[in-house]
This record gives sequence, C-alpha cells and structure tokens, in this order.
Amino acid sequence: MFNYCPPKELQDLQSETFPDGKRYYKLPDGTKLPSVTTVVGSKKKKAIMEWRARVGEEEANRISKQATSRGTNVHTICENYLNNKQDYMKGVMPDAVEFFLSIKPYLNKINNIHYQEQALWSKAIGMAGRVDCIAEYDGVLSVIDFKTSARPKKRDDVLDYFWQTTAYALMYEELIGIPIDNLVVIMAVKDSPPIIFKEKTEDHLNGLAEVIKHYHQNKH
Repeated sequence: MFNYCPPKELQDLQSETFPDGKRYYKLPDGTKLPSVTTVVGSKKKKAIMEWRARVGEEEANRISKQATSRGTNVHTICENYLNNKQDYMKGVMPDAVEFFLSIKPYLNKINNIHYQEQALWSKAIGMAGRVDCIAEYDGVLSVIDFKTSARPKKRDDVLDYFWQTTAYALMYEELIGIPIDNLVVIMAVKDSPPIIFKEKTEDHLNGLAEVIKHYHQNKH
C-alpha cells in the first residue's frame, strides 16, 4: 500500500485548450497562465512541423494519436496503481499493460506521496500544469514523471522532460515552501527495457529560463 501525505490541500484548476493546441489554466484569483506543456513545447514546435511535413499529415496524425493514446492509458494504470486500486489494470489495452509491467518495479520505489495528478502553478515563472507525481523515490522527495516511447531515447533527446519537471519543482516550492532537488523520469519503452532518468533541479534552471524566454518571444 502506498502512503499519502499531502503537505496541504491545494485547489484544482480549470483549464481551457484552444484549437492551436495551447492550454491555459485559470488560477483561483482569475489569472490565466499557460500550461507547462504549452511553454516547453514552444521550443519543439518547429521540429514537429518539419517532421509532419517529412512523413505526411496522415502518417503524422496516426503516429501522434497512437502515442497519445498509449501515454494516456499507461498514465491511467500508474495513477490507479499508486492510488492503491485493486483493479488498476481493468479495461486497459494489452499494449499499455505491457508498458506498465515493465516499469512497475520502479513504481514500487515510490512512497509517501504528496500529490498525484495535482494542478500546480507559479506566478513567478508564469506557468501552471498538472504534475504526474510528487513523492519520495528511493526515500528522496522528487518530482516524478511517467513517459512512454516507441524507441529508446538518450538524455539529450529528452531535455524538455527535465524542464517540465523543474517547472513543477519550482511551483511546489512556491506553493508549499519546500524545495525539491530531485527529478525522476520513468520511461516505458516499446520492446525494450525501461529507462530511468535521475536529474537535479538546479542543473535545468537555465534551460527552463531559456524556454520561458523563447515562449514569450514567439507566442504571438
């Protein structure tokens, strides 16, 4: 059984996604902030457009839909499992189950969960989002993110994951008053062993700052 120990109750936030894919969250005081994925994703937008042009719209849509569905299903199982639900794999497609089973031993390193699928926000960095998990990983308080991939990826391929988790660490610190120094990305990989990335928040502060700057320079 996983133990839950939220340091305080946080409000949930309403979000709105626009046709261009950008998402905004509405804070309790009415302020609207862009989502973490909207800000961080702005730097990859050009590369994604080039990829879509290269493979064709139809194939790009098929791959994107498949990846989104796979990621959502695996996230759902992880969430149910960490919520101590007995039937956590009920009604989920076999491929998602296979992904989940590959990372289950690493999920078992998680405990003393502060938040799961919780909306967080920061006016200081001007972002909001919904974190996968904030908990102890191997006994150390960490921002934990669950990812799926069709192929193995190297650290330099997924720097945006560390910018995302760094943003959540800063939001948590602003809201709770406790810094989080550790980032953990648990990646389930198709037909391959999972990849676990462990990073330090301080190593990605500059990268996140550059992404935020890029977003504001290119958002219009």
